[in-house]
Formats: sequence, C-alpha cells, structure tokens
Amino acid sequence: MLRFSLVASAAVLALAACQPAAETAVAPTPHQTYDAKAFFDTTAVSMAAPTPLAFSPDGANVLVATDKSGVFNAAALPVAGGEAKPLTTSTTNAVFAISYFPTDDRILVSSDGGGDELSHIYVREADGTLKDLTPGDKHIAQFVGWSGDGKTFWLATNERNPQMFDVYAYDAAAFTRKLVFENTGFYPAAVSNDGRWLALDKPTTAADSDVYLADLTKPAKQTPVLVTPNDAIVAYGAYEFTPDSKQLVYGTDEHGEFTQAWTHDLATSEKKELLKADWDVSFVTYSNSGRYRVSAINEDASTKLTILDQTTSAPLALTGVPAGDVNGVRFNRDETKIAFTVASDTSPADVFVADLATGAATRLTTNLNPAIAETNLVDGQIVRYKSFDGLDIPAILFMPKGASADAKVPAVVDVHGGPGGQSRKGYTAQYQHLVNHGYAVLRVNNRGSSGYGKTFFHMDDKKHGEVDLDDVVYGKKYLQSLDWVDGEKVAIMGGSYGGYMVAAALAFRPEEFTAGVDIFGVTNWTRTLQEIPPWWGAQKDALYDEMGDPATDAERHTRISPLFHAANIKKPLLVIQGANDPRVLQVESDELVAAVKKNNVPVEYVIFPDEGHGFLRKENRITASNAYLTFLNQHLKGITPPEGAYVSPAAAPAPAAPAAPAQ
Repeated sequence: MLRFSLVASAAVLALAACQPAAETAVAPTPHQTYDAKAFFDTTAVSMAAPTPLAFSPDGANVLVATDKSGVFNAAALPVAGGEAKPLTTSTTNAVFAISYFPTDDRILVSSDGGGDELSHIYVREADGTLKDLTPGDKHIAQFVGWSGDGKTFWLATNERNPQMFDVYAYDAAAFTRKLVFENTGFYPAAVSNDGRWLALDKPTTAADSDVYLADLTKPAKQTPVLVTPNDAIVAYGAYEFTPDSKQLVYGTDEHGEFTQAWTHDLATSEKKELLKADWDVSFVTYSNSGRYRVSAINEDASTKLTILDQTTSAPLALTGVPAGDVNGVRFNRDETKIAFTVASDTSPADVFVADLATGAATRLTTNLNPAIAETNLVDGQIVRYKSFDGLDIPAILFMPKGASADAKVPAVVDVHGGPGGQSRKGYTAQYQHLVNHGYAVLRVNNRGSSGYGKTFFHMDDKKHGEVDLDDVVYGKKYLQSLDWVDGEKVAIMGGSYGGYMVAAALAFRPEEFTAGVDIFGVTNWTRTLQEIPPWWGAQKDALYDEMGDPATDAERHTRISPLFHAANIKKPLLVIQGANDPRVLQVESDELVAAVKKNNVPVEYVIFPDEGHGFLRKENRITASNAYLTFLNQHLKGITPPEGAYVSPAAAPAPAAPAAPAQ
C-alpha cells in the first residue's frame, strides 16, 4: 500500500521453509543490566541493493554497509569468513552500499549531508577515489537499476525540477549519461533488464494509486501508459520486472483487504494473479536468471519469506539458520549461493551465506555486542487489546526480567512513525535498553497502521490525533490490566508521527500518562503540511487527501496540533530533535519546548546538529538512548539525573563527501 510517511520504517523479514539450527541448552544467566553504549556497540549491517551485482565479480565478497566505525560505510564482507574490509571511511555522513560493477571491483554508493536527505550517488573507483555522479547542492539522486547486460545503470534526480525525478541512463564505463525519461508527476520504480520499459507509480489519494509504463526507446518527453485502469478506489504499486523482461509484477489491493501480487504481460496486457495470502504481499523479486523467486508476506509484524525454485516449484529449505527474521536475500552471479541477514528481538541482523544446492548456511558475522548475554534480553510477544469502540488493536509487548505481581514495573507505550507505519518484530537497541532496565514496553499498532488490511489502514483518515490517540490511551489501559505493571507509572514515547502522538497525548489527554518522550514529532500540522519537501511531488496530494488540505482544513489542523494547546501540558516532557531534519523542522520542537516551559513543567531538550529525520551516527543514538532512560528514571522511578544529563552534543565538522580508505 502506498502512503505518506514522515519516517521510513524498516521491514524485517522471516524465512518460510527454513529449518532452524539445533538449539543447545543454555544455563540461565543471572540478570544483568547494561548501559546504552553496550546495546549500540552492536554492529548494524545492511545489504547492497537487490541487484545481481551485490556479490563481487569473483564471488569472493558480498557488498554491505556497516556502522562498526560509528558511522555507516560501505564494506566488502568475505564469503569465506573474516572481517569486512572498509571501502569508504566517512567520519561524518552515512554511506550506503548500492552495488558492484559487472566486471570489476568498482562500487556505487549513496550519501547525503548530515541527514538532510539530499542523497547523491558516487562511484568508488578501483584506486579508492570517489566520484560524485550527480553533483549539485539542492537535489536528490536515487538508484533505479542495472541493465541485464551490465553496460548501463539508471539514476533518477530532481535537478531539473525539485518536484520531479527524471531518469538518466549512465554508461557504466565512461559515466556519460542520457536523459531517457522527463518526469511530469510519477515515481520511477523499476527498469526492465532489456532497458526498454520503465515502471512508474502515481499516487492520487491515500487509498488510490496507479502503475504506468514508459517506453524508453521513445523520446524522453512522453506520456506514460496507464496499465492499471480501474474506476474503483484501488492502490497499485510496481514491484519489478521479470528477468526475461516479459512481465511487470505489481501489488494491488483490488481483490480484497490485503495486497496481492499480480503480473502484467508487456506484449498482451494480460493480467494474472501471482501470489496472495491472508496478509499483505510485501514484495516479489527474482534471481538474475529467473530460476528463483523470492517473495515475502507481512504476517502479524513479521514477514514470512519464501525462496521458490521455479524449476521444481519447491521452496528452498535452509539449514543452519537460527530462529529469527530473514531479510536482504542476494544471489551471487552464477546463482550457486545466496547471502542474507537474520535478526530477532534479541539479536541484531547477522549476515549468512548459503549453498543453493544443499541449503546449508554459514554465519559470517556475530553482531550482538559480546559483552551482552543474549539470555538477558527479551522477546516481544504479539498481543491484542480492545480499544474504546471494541476494535482489536495489535501490539508487541516486552516484559522485563523479574517483573511479577510482587515486583511491578513502570511501563512505556511506544507509537510508531508514519502515520501509516508499523511496529515490527526485530532487534531495536533503544527498546531492549529500556526493558533491560526494568520497563515494560508496549509497541502499539493503532488504527491507521499498515499490515492489517486496507480497512484498518484507513480508519484514521482525517481523524488523526483523535481515534488513533484513543487507541494509544487504551494501550495504557491494557498495560494497567496486567498485574505485573505499575499502572500509576506509564509514559508515552514515539518518533516522527509517533512524536506527534506523544505531544497530542500530553495536550489532549493530560491526565493519562506520567511523562512523554517526543522524538522529532510534528507539533503544528499547518506548517508541516505547508513545508513538505519539494521532492515529495505528487505524494503531497495523497497526504492532503489523508490529513486534509491546510487551505481548507486549517480549523481541524489547529484543533489537533499540540502547539496550540500546549497550555494543557502538565506532565514532564523530553524532546529530541535533529537540526537537519527536512520533514519535521527544528522549529516544531523549539516552539513546543518554549510553550511547555511557560507552564512551569519539567521539559528537557536535546538537539543533534548533525542529524536529520532519524539518527545515523552511533554516538548520537547512544546519547539519545541514555537521555530516554535518564528521563524515565527521573519521572517514573524518582532517580535524580546526573548533572548535564540532557546537554545537546556539540556541532560536528561540516559535512563532507564520503572518504575512501588511504591507499
């Protein structure tokens, strides 16, 4: 489903037809608490883009991005085992891996300026130098794909028009480029392997979107052809083309509550059902030859992933894989091996490789900090509770070690971003940090969350800060029904749209929560909707359909904006903000903090000068997590904070291009 999102949510996938490794009995470990640094001294890793070029040409390495240094950088991880070799060494801006080149060890990477989201695409040459393929100060570049022969790759940029992403074909040897599609209001989604077809998404409203095709053999300035005509309100979105360039695979909720995968034949326009379930189909992708099809189902906050061998119609069974969610399946070039990650609530993503002939997997990384005993961490439990109108609200509940009716614990209700995001299973350092220190955490998927059907998804349209806020309040009531929770000590916490819900709860339900932690949350909807970054383009119309147009819905936006009701806030508040945030501007937090201070209410404010909408530098994530715990300890447990606990970090050096390792 397509929907406006103030903050991207990372999908974490689980493997179907997977045989977990045999479990060995482990003696109970006495419970131990750890500081925030211990939880963030794990190593986060992400795979290169899902292209056939995620493996090096010789198959010896798989391309990843890792924050082992404290900042995300591209690295080559040996398939035979051993430490990843850094390929970039930025100390300021996060650098993410895209792909290797077809015949050599050059790579493509992306990086922005301190979280400003103005990402550029770079090539790291064989000698380690970096070349910006999309130079300029005020535009964004996005990777679209490689051609099947590896001679061309496509990038999209909004350099011509800030609201439109044009598509350019780049020569992989000389880096000369040609404009192949001049955009007039679409979102480039995928290019076919033969280089002829460009799939484009176009949202009309929050519930209605279409898929178009442009023929790249025609002039760049053309009118794309609609391939999903329908008089009803239906959400369509392109997944990718089949490797033989004969079909486009797309998602649609036309046939029921959940998104199904369908195919569109490029020659005949015939459409056929490919995959459906009682949950959303998250994606469908293929190995380069098309022998293997990878698909994922978003099942109750975890995704069930299947690797289907299309020559036998049998799913691949992996062995040697621990229990957890699988993500980022990447095939090597001769399709004899795959690389993927596995994560769980108690373990961050680790990289594995598996032999496709046998399914036997080998672990390449162990990214949980060895100072942490995994047995001291907690698995989340999927629960459901009734809201004010009897609607079932799904959530993930974390119960601290030692909590009982005789040892009640304080609690935190956490609200995800979006507004149409979803809290999902998987390792999150900040929540494990809180649970480890004796806090119950309830991660609510209030109405309006994705993953539970289109009816549930749209239940909060133009009712934000009202019915969804009631769902969150009833999450608190659910916690109070548990005999091991101290019902008088329940805080609310959230980021982005979740941060808005924190401020809304304190302003509109001032007696419900003991305290609030607002992480770059919207406070003034009129300003936020007017200040949407230009690169959101046509998505703005879909957002206005869901949230209301500030030109006509100003009264409601004022009514639901916490800033205009800050005089009601009587409970302690912590606000965290990135200075470079282009989605929720710093002024949103500045003004809320100033307004709440006038109430003589305890309010703390931490600003990160080198972050945007979400924190990528490890040291800043540690600082933020320490602030969350210190604040909650102060106001839910009565623990006096140390002096300087909420001091904002000093400004980092001016952002620079990602650096290559010294030769």
